[in-house]
Amino acid sequence: MTRLELLRQLSFGAQVAEDEVQELANYFVETHQWNQISNGSLDIIRGEKGAGKSAIYSLLSTKVDEFFDRGILLVAAENPRGTTVFRDIVSDPPATEQEFVWLWKVYILTVIAQKFKEYDIGGADARKLYAALEDAKLLARDHDLSGMLRSARHFVRRLMKLEIQPTVEFNSSSGNPSYGGKITLGEPEADLKQMGFNSVDSLFLLANAALQSHGYNVWVLLDRLDVAFSETHDLEANALRALLRVYSDLRSFYHVSLKIFLREDIWKRIFETGFREASHINKYVMLNWSPETLLNLVIRRLLSNRVLLTEFEIDRESTLQDSKLQEEVFYRLFPKQVEQGRQKSSTFKWMVSRCADATAKTAPRELIHLLKSVQQDEIKRLENGGALASDGQLFDRSVFKTALLPVSTARLHQYLYAEYPDQRELLTALEHEKTEQTTASLARIWGMDEVAAAQKAEKLKEIGFFERRGSRESPSYWVPFLYRDALNMIQGRADQITEGTDEE
Repeated sequence: MTRLELLRQLSFGAQVAEDEVQELANYFVETHQWNQISNGSLDIIRGEKGAGKSAIYSLLSTKVDEFFDRGILLVAAENPRGTTVFRDIVSDPPATEQEFVWLWKVYILTVIAQKFKEYDIGGADARKLYAALEDAKLLARDHDLSGMLRSARHFVRRLMKLEIQPTVEFNSSSGNPSYGGKITLGEPEADLKQMGFNSVDSLFLLANAALQSHGYNVWVLLDRLDVAFSETHDLEANALRALLRVYSDLRSFYHVSLKIFLREDIWKRIFETGFREASHINKYVMLNWSPETLLNLVIRRLLSNRVLLTEFEIDRESTLQDSKLQEEVFYRLFPKQVEQGRQKSSTFKWMVSRCADATAKTAPRELIHLLKSVQQDEIKRLENGGALASDGQLFDRSVFKTALLPVSTARLHQYLYAEYPDQRELLTALEHEKTEQTTASLARIWGMDEVAAAQKAEKLKEIGFFERRGSRESPSYWVPFLYRDALNMIQGRADQITEGTDEE
């Protein structure tokens, strides 16, 4: 097989986990963090954009039967791909954070009950739960997730208007009472309890009891929350602060767990204005990727290609069990260095550093994107008559720098511009400027005084665009390689006349 044919058949997989749910298990890196999540030790999975939260969520969704055998019912409360369940809330959100709390509770309760029905969970507690939800028209056979959320929203709004307690009216001809639903948001008064009314929290008690009697636990999975509430940061903060309050409230129900996948920058925004319940949230993990685990990820994706195993006679299992073998395999396929020289880094270190933001963190998404871009550029090079890479390797060092541009552009446009549109004008003003700026040079570029420029620069530091260097009295702001190509930035410091060379 020719190198060109092999390159055309090679696959590094998709950058986004939702696009490759079935294939993900073949090369997913089962880290200690994954083991903690799968054994139930962690509830909140935090990470930067592209750090692998959705990969974990997607992998959980493929193991429903395996978890069921362990006595765990997995319940997805959001569509894994496509239109978000919460799209209608964005255009017509709850008026208060408290309304959001009740909406989350009713919706979560409904999706749990729906899962109970799928698994034929019976008994007195389950029947009472079904009866209450069906009476309130929250549990309908034809409801998908969007329909259940819509019903929950209408139900909560109706009860909020009734000031927590339901109405009781009497039929004029029969004299029999009729009710506006037998569920209350707060605890019902004694007379209503005798009539069969239940609070939302008491229905969770029924669900918990039903699970206990059958020997099950239920995990409600919530991912794509950055997509669900992306319209405004205020809406996002309201919705997610309410969700975390619900998480705290439900901790007393030992058989019910929320598993929340949340982007780190959103997590920080939630806590900006203070959050009293923060001290009670301790079952979380921050997804971090070391160079070693990133290399393992790349090797797993490479070795999922049978054609590569055959062509290079690689033993997949023994390679995955030995980190030294993984490095050896990598350098059978890739050049030793992109930039040659004793002081220059190895190729993999070069790739990791070029995909890191200003926090020095490299997300798998950007690294995979770079690999795919390198592959495409190498294919084009060979199609145009370029010579084969030296030493039998798959990739020539010449394609690596050009492959950075699409990665840089995607990160700038799909993350910074999309998530922080209010910063776009400041960022675009830096096009063709030097990669290290001072407050004085930024003030000139942005047309403002130095105090204002420093404040703006700090904001860009918070979102991972600038790394602050120098002293507190005389700081400078450095742009990581990840964003340079998209903005056509020039290597060097703004107050230097000559340009520098690429930094390591």
